[in-house]
Amino acid sequence: MIYNINFVSAFKKANIISIIIFTLSVFFVFFKGLNYGIDFKGGTLIELRTDTSVQVSSIRESLKSMNLGDVNVKRFGKKGDYLIKVEQKNTDNSNIILEIKKTLTNSLNSELDFRRVENVGPKVSSELLESSIIAISLALAAMLFYIWVRFEWQFSVGSIIALFHDVVITLGIFSFLSLEINLSIIAAVLTIVGYSMNDTVVIYDRIRENLLKYNKVDISDISNLSINETLARTIITSVTTLLALISIYILGGEILRGFSFAMILGVLIGTYSSIFVASPILKLLKVSYKTLEKEEEKILP
Repeated sequence: MIYNINFVSAFKKANIISIIIFTLSVFFVFFKGLNYGIDFKGGTLIELRTDTSVQVSSIRESLKSMNLGDVNVKRFGKKGDYLIKVEQKNTDNSNIILEIKKTLTNSLNSELDFRRVENVGPKVSSELLESSIIAISLALAAMLFYIWVRFEWQFSVGSIIALFHDVVITLGIFSFLSLEINLSIIAAVLTIVGYSMNDTVVIYDRIRENLLKYNKVDISDISNLSINETLARTIITSVTTLLALISIYILGGEILRGFSFAMILGVLIGTYSSIFVASPILKLLKVSYKTLEKEEEKILP
């Protein structure tokens, strides 16, 4: 099925919206910062089960009295299950778990079961953060190289701008909502990079084919035709992916909620950027049939 939607008429408005949201995202990331989890800040993660339901505020107040640093407590899984995250100010972890258990037992008057305890030291957390930044940078570089080999340089510029657009806006939303950034979110960001690039490449490939087929048609009309020709595929892929991700978000529990939310954002933003960010850049860079001719002349003297 081929649609006949005039996407080009919305390019200007969409670009203005993208620039505003991108700028706000950069502002939030740099000035408000990201809410790093235990993986990147260091500290202790405890999965707690009590035999009676207690108030989250009671657990939080009991832990704050120990002067441990930032404390985050939330319900987790079934009734009576809680997830506790403690950013320890001291580096001595030898007795801290026993002290936490003793304090909570006395204050809550309940039998406690520490089902899972994870400690991440400051050195390990800084190494994880550095490795995550390197992983995202290498993924973007690999995508740039692939597009540079696969298409002309104008397409490379468009795809990389779209990728930065997707990643920065996703991080900006996480910063604005103060959502936790952990290793699973980094995995989601890397997945977003691949998803967005795949969607962009499909449209770019069709634009290139149509440029060779209709060599006298303007790039705006070519882009519009190509987007409409691939729109059915884009809708089917995005909707089926979103159905799976929304199911994980609702039914997957607290552990998968951040990951699935980041993926949902990535699919929506990636689908949008492949149409309203990557495609207009070709018009800005004055891509035409002659562009493809010149590149072919360089390859085949």
